[in-house]
Amino acid sequence: MTVYFIGAGPGAADLITVRGARTLASCGVCLYAGSLVPRELLAECPPDARLIDTANLDLDRIVAEIVRAHEEGHDVARLHSGDPSVFSAVAEQMRRLDAAGIPYEVVPGVPAFAAAAAALKRELTVPTVGQTVILTRIAQQATPMPEGEDLATLGRSGALLVLHLAARYVDRVVAELLPHYGAQCPAAVVAMASRPDELILRGTLDDIAQQVKDAGVTKTAVILVGRTLAASQFRDSHLYDPARERHAC
Repeated sequence: MTVYFIGAGPGAADLITVRGARTLASCGVCLYAGSLVPRELLAECPPDARLIDTANLDLDRIVAEIVRAHEEGHDVARLHSGDPSVFSAVAEQMRRLDAAGIPYEVVPGVPAFAAAAAALKRELTVPTVGQTVILTRIAQQATPMPEGEDLATLGRSGALLVLHLAARYVDRVVAELLPHYGAQCPAAVVAMASRPDELILRGTLDDIAQQVKDAGVTKTAVILVGRTLAASQFRDSHLYDPARERHAC
């Protein structure tokens, strides 16, 4: 028996990976976050699979369901939105499974920031403009941020920032980044990325907060701030440069 932590992608049911869908179809038990994972994905589960919505379950109850499935000899699909590698609360579940001696594997998915970049039709890393992307959030009602990871510190880098779980506090985000990026720095917000109700807001640090409030966006959104969002004058990359020396295989 194995537990598979599967990245369900950012929202659109067809953005799960082929491996993720195949794994989901082979598991007798599926634990999924009903508030985030599209229900269409559950159609990939076997017809007789036990489906468990974890939206209202705490960690102890989630692990108890996994242990029960383990004792019954069922493979488990633990379906998470986005990709398990960031902001997924997978680490604490893995720690519990390690302690219980229950084997698990991770199947990556499409992260929200990638879906947001696709919606914006932007490459987040642009030659000579910006080659660094920082994925972060802010401390509010959730777990405190580690020392040195506050926005004021991260903002000094000038790198493109991608903030999760922060749309409700967009005024604070703007206030902390303005001294480092300036009022005219490009900014964007993508809510419900890849879903039918996807919403894209484009602007600068000077006006993005008001746009977010006018649109009523408070959750399931990604905030992006950085120069590469509006880059147009930049050199071509070395990858396809005609002067680059190439060797035939």
